[in-house]
Amino acid sequence: MPRKNSSTSPKSPAPLKLGAHMSIAGGYDRAVRAAHAVGFETVQLFTKNNNQWKGPPITDEQVTAFRTALEETGIVDPVSHASYLINLASPDDALWMKSIDAMVVEVERCARLGIADLVMHPGAHVGSGEEAGLKRVAQALDRVAERTAGLAVTIDLETTAGQGTCLGHRFEHLQTILELASDRPRLGVCVDTCHIFAAGYSLAGRGMYDDTLDALDRTVGLRQVRVWHLNDSVRGLASRVDRHAGIGAGMIGLEPFRFVLNDPRFRGLPMILETPKGIEDGEELDARNRRILRGLLDS
Repeated sequence: MPRKNSSTSPKSPAPLKLGAHMSIAGGYDRAVRAAHAVGFETVQLFTKNNNQWKGPPITDEQVTAFRTALEETGIVDPVSHASYLINLASPDDALWMKSIDAMVVEVERCARLGIADLVMHPGAHVGSGEEAGLKRVAQALDRVAERTAGLAVTIDLETTAGQGTCLGHRFEHLQTILELASDRPRLGVCVDTCHIFAAGYSLAGRGMYDDTLDALDRTVGLRQVRVWHLNDSVRGLASRVDRHAGIGAGMIGLEPFRFVLNDPRFRGLPMILETPKGIEDGEELDARNRRILRGLLDS
């Protein structure tokens, strides 16, 4: 369902919510305060070590610290990203069940912290074929929904670049999953600019941007979009290679980001950077990317 704070009138656009994926080293509250220090309005984080299947229970103290940090900084609509180990499309029953169990835990951890959106990659069919893989994802999501009934967390299927047998590089893939899943109201979509570009969806020029967004609307529906990942691409259009670059430092260029930022249909949604970290020419890269994006806003 649409966010209650999304823009409904061009005369009163919702506030821009830029953020970045931040480390939880030292505590979930550290990620919030790190985002605030750069000047962001939102943040994305993992709720446990991304390279491990299991994580320690979240303590009451961690929950309090996280929520206090949100209140003190004004950071809103935090987003979590599920572990990349999870593969809900796997034809291997053992890995499939392990992935379902892990997704249940991811949802539970988000609910514990009060995070409303959990982004996940649909998975890879590993040779079983797209049709079988997509059905497998939908069936897995149904099981996750049954086991997490009552938890206010939306699982957002992320568009992918299409490396190997990964699903999600065609909008129709996400459409199929949404149509097959029983609990569609608890599912959303995360659009990654690098991924859709690498998958072959051009964003060059207003006409191509509109064509791509029309294709998204005809399949999953724009109202399903709950999160954007704003990343430039190291590799070219239709390369099917997922490698992120800083804003304006890759093959996408600046204009497509101007289109997204000024599109009233998406104002008020979290727009998350997953770009390289570090310092270049004396400027922190998250701060640079934020500055560049804000410079693209229409006055």
